[in-house]
Amino acid sequence: MYLPGAACILLLLVCGGMGLKIYFMRKAADEIRRQCALRLEEDSNVGIDISSRDGKMLALAADLDGQMKKLRRTRLKYEEGDAELKRAVTNISHDLRPHLTALSGYMQLLEKEEVPPRVREYLDIMDDRILTMTRLTEELFQYSVIVSPDKRKEREAVCLGDVLTESIAGFYGVLVEKKITPQIHIPEEKIVVLASRDALSRVFGNIISNAVKYSDGDLRITLYPEGRVTFANHAGRLHEVEAAKLFERFYTVESGRESTGLGLSIARTLTEQMEGSIGAYREDEEFVIWVSFLQAEERKGKSV
Repeated sequence: MYLPGAACILLLLVCGGMGLKIYFMRKAADEIRRQCALRLEEDSNVGIDISSRDGKMLALAADLDGQMKKLRRTRLKYEEGDAELKRAVTNISHDLRPHLTALSGYMQLLEKEEVPPRVREYLDIMDDRILTMTRLTEELFQYSVIVSPDKRKEREAVCLGDVLTESIAGFYGVLVEKKITPQIHIPEEKIVVLASRDALSRVFGNIISNAVKYSDGDLRITLYPEGRVTFANHAGRLHEVEAAKLFERFYTVESGRESTGLGLSIARTLTEQMEGSIGAYREDEEFVIWVSFLQAEERKGKSV
């Protein structure tokens, strides 16, 4: 179809105008995307500014800016609340420790006294409760220390199998008492990861402690060549919903009255500080907790 010269020019102008509009809208979209990413990384009250004067794009930028400010306020409240909780936990732990130490001292004096059997029974119960409170208070204090960024320990090349073996050996007495004979599968080749040896021991110890507490009488520990460790056991007292909640701070199942619920939360915090992963699930009637770390060579290659 033939078009007059003027119509052709008009069509070219319209197409050119639409092309420019699309170009500036795409540019504005890129500006919004970049600035949103920056606002999430830094604490700033500067709004989202775009070069486009298109009304719709300006409205989108304004709406996103408002949502980003709400998100920043929410994040600040969370961080302030989290910091306040950590301070409270630390202060409570500090306040309780000297009183519990004094009570423990008086209990030691009472144990030397001649008392009737009935009184001795009561004293034994009191002593057991004092020990439990001391252990829980220490766990609260350790948690407040672990979650402090300035308390993170330096990492080094650590043999995962060696630390795992030492951690299992540390629970030998408890395992015998619970009549649990663990099945242990550790490969002969060394699996080296960049981690804190103390933190790794704490992670494994907390997981084994949890497994022993809820086990129906079995425990299978497996170290895989890729740096993944699984702790599996039958645990009738745990179900699917609780598997995810066990890593939450202060969460305990009904039977865990002598726990703060911080054991696995501490394990998760330490694992994440070492750039590892941790989780739990149920499979074939077994409850499984897994933890995974990048091997030293993989971590080096990842950082290059």
